[in-house]
Amino acid sequence: MRPPGGQATPRREPLRPDHVLVAAYACNPLHGSEEAVGWNWVLSIAAIASRVTVITAEFHRADIEAAALRPSNLRFVYVPHRPWHYRPTPLWRWIEASIAKPLMNLAYAAWQRDAHAVAKALAEKERFDLVHQLTYVGFRFPGHLWRFGLPFVWGPIGGLENTPWRLLKAMGTAGAAYYAGRNLINSAQRRWLRSPRRAVAAAGPGLVAAIGSIAEEIDKLYGAPSTVISEVVAPLELAPASPRSREPHEPLRIVWSGQHLPGKALNLLIDALGSIGGAACFELHILGDGPKRGDWQQMAEERGIAGHCIWHGMLPRERALRVMADAHLLAITSLKDLTSTVLLEGLALGLPVLCPDHCGFAEVVTPDCGIKVATEDLAGLVAGLRAGVVALAADEARRQELADGALRRAADYSLARNRERLAAVYAAVMADAKASVAR
Repeated sequence: MRPPGGQATPRREPLRPDHVLVAAYACNPLHGSEEAVGWNWVLSIAAIASRVTVITAEFHRADIEAAALRPSNLRFVYVPHRPWHYRPTPLWRWIEASIAKPLMNLAYAAWQRDAHAVAKALAEKERFDLVHQLTYVGFRFPGHLWRFGLPFVWGPIGGLENTPWRLLKAMGTAGAAYYAGRNLINSAQRRWLRSPRRAVAAAGPGLVAAIGSIAEEIDKLYGAPSTVISEVVAPLELAPASPRSREPHEPLRIVWSGQHLPGKALNLLIDALGSIGGAACFELHILGDGPKRGDWQQMAEERGIAGHCIWHGMLPRERALRVMADAHLLAITSLKDLTSTVLLEGLALGLPVLCPDHCGFAEVVTPDCGIKVATEDLAGLVAGLRAGVVALAADEARRQELADGALRRAADYSLARNRERLAAVYAAVMADAKASVAR
């Protein structure tokens, strides 16, 4: 369409920052979980901005510098390590898996203060168009970049939701005590912490929520809208041309992956499988390790399914993915999560998903790609897990339909789609800053 005078209306390109400064404590190309979140997001930022400077933890240096796929416009600056900063030593690993885990919050807060000093020194020498607080994604630690007065993006944000009280007893005495304490502290911090409120105000249109329910919490607590972008992406490069089929003589191979911690609640699945009897032929392949492994192995013995369980332990990612690719069903039992990496890996591999109907799983898993089990009470959750396994073991055609749906659903969480959404957030933040200067 042409305006009067015959000249075409010029098309406005979205505003893009030239140089972005990112704080990403967790950022590693070789690891999963939060470190993979940081790495994938900085790659996306590098695809949007001309230059990207990332402040990260010093213990990631060797892995980052060895990374083959590292864009030339992506630079890393490492915060000098202090004895009170976390690093993956045996002592810190023990703390991370114990009731002393809150010490990690103090260590992270100390690291953020040192990262702020590094950022200030950089900002005195270089011009940045936008700053982005990336990882960790927890709301209680918005970092200090929002203080710079520059266009600011914060997220993806998580951690605002409490673990349902009715599910705590599934975690055992120590686990229930830990997560009950976390609920109480979380509720107090949601209400009274000042730094998240200041960061929200500084971000304006630059707030990113990891899942829809977090966006609702942000709006309810802080009266601010946010854009939902999953913190993890589906690795579509793993996707097979068609999902694996199950031969009539094969047991239903179920894969479960995660740290062996109370909140991951593998015991719920063991309990469900222990009461199946002859209703289904199955194998349970268990990836990961942790302090609950011994208890869960003993529980499998007591439930009479030890012979059906294969405990793989901690495997390199490539081997773990091969185990998953050989499975017919991905089971998730986490009682506290956002959108787990293993969920999107499973979808990309064409695995139907059996999971509780809560956390980020509730938003990602649809009736076309999996079975969600209600979480009103623990007995019903265990019964629902059992029913899901029995149903899919008996109906391969239905399982294949869900497997096809898993591949389709994975495409909705591709890296390309996440980058489009992030580019739109950056453009909105830059436009808002430009309008503020004009005013």
